[in-house]
Amino acid sequence: MNKKQQQTQQTKKRIADAAQALFVQKGYKATSIEDIVKATGCSPGNIYYHFKSKEGLFLHLIENWNREWEETWLAKESLFSTTIDKLYGMAEHLATDQFNHPLTKAADEFYNNSEKASDVEERINEMVKGYIDFNKRLLQQGIDNGEFKIANVTGLAIILDSLLLGLNQHARSMKREEALAAYRMAMDVFLHGIAKPLR
Repeated sequence: MNKKQQQTQQTKKRIADAAQALFVQKGYKATSIEDIVKATGCSPGNIYYHFKSKEGLFLHLIENWNREWEETWLAKESLFSTTIDKLYGMAEHLATDQFNHPLTKAADEFYNNSEKASDVEERINEMVKGYIDFNKRLLQQGIDNGEFKIANVTGLAIILDSLLLGLNQHARSMKREEALAAYRMAMDVFLHGIAKPLR
């Protein structure tokens, strides 16, 4: 990386860090480009050069959050010996992250904001595809090692993602232990169902 690229990366990081602090403090909607200009000393043009829009900047922060989540998960994934244990571990990791991450509230605002530019929608769709692919890899491991029945892995991956996404919304109003218990129960239901076996 040459000096100019290094400076560009440093500026981008400085803008992202300052913007994150503002989004955490004020929320997504209440934070304006003008606020970010004041916090960074960068011109609006410089911010738009790096991120195109406020949406693009916030999405950059979400993508960083996703990367961090995956890195921390991968660092501890080997602690779980079976795919079933990994699913419970992943659910707990999600619940803990949701309670600890400073952008959680602002992210809710961002996703509930219906007006999004087409390039932002595309990036969100790519992220969702990444979540599904992540689930598919995990579920395929369970099939390959004989823990799960052979099934439609894509369908199961979508159901798992939907289950966790819905739970993520409901867990906002729960206490930490209650949320962790709900995530564990979600894995119980996903893995074992609720119907009694027919006699």
